[in-house]
Amino acid sequence: MIEIPSDLHPDLVPLAFLLGNWVGAGVSDFPGAEKCNFGQEVTFSHDGRDFLEYTSHSWVLDADGNKARPLETETGYWRIDKDRKVEVVMARDQGVIEIWYGELADKKPQIDLVTDAVARTAASGPYSGGKRLYGYVNSDLMWVGEKATPEVELRPYMSAHLKKTVTPEEVEAMAKSLGDLPDDGIAFFK
Repeated sequence: MIEIPSDLHPDLVPLAFLLGNWVGAGVSDFPGAEKCNFGQEVTFSHDGRDFLEYTSHSWVLDADGNKARPLETETGYWRIDKDRKVEVVMARDQGVIEIWYGELADKKPQIDLVTDAVARTAASGPYSGGKRLYGYVNSDLMWVGEKATPEVELRPYMSAHLKKTVTPEEVEAMAKSLGDLPDDGIAFFK
């Protein structure tokens, strides 16, 4: 069930399905990078202003589903306008800052985003843009990300299935049930 906090800015009501702490597991596969299962913790929060604050921490999982090492950290801010247009400003620990634009689907909690601008530090790896799809499916948050570099055309590279605040034991069970790699995650949304 989606709860709408009484102090949520009225503009953010269409994004209320994102609010909360989400934990789960996913898969990562991109040319030139290690294929892996990963764990992820995502938080969408608000302070009454007209944006959601977003943080994501992910880590590589070993064959037993245990944390092996950090994978990626993101932080940002999500807004939506009266026409259901979504904008996201995001910074990644890898030295990348992105501006994403997209739209909340009509009559369903699904958001399609595409990068509009990408800025990279000298230390970051090659990256030229991406797409993401987020969806609230059967009370779970699922997402799939696509990525492009100057050498690799836009293609799926990460996806995850997240549950609202679950125990570490449940995360381990989800990670173990992922199956063979790679899974591009697109099947979540069909």
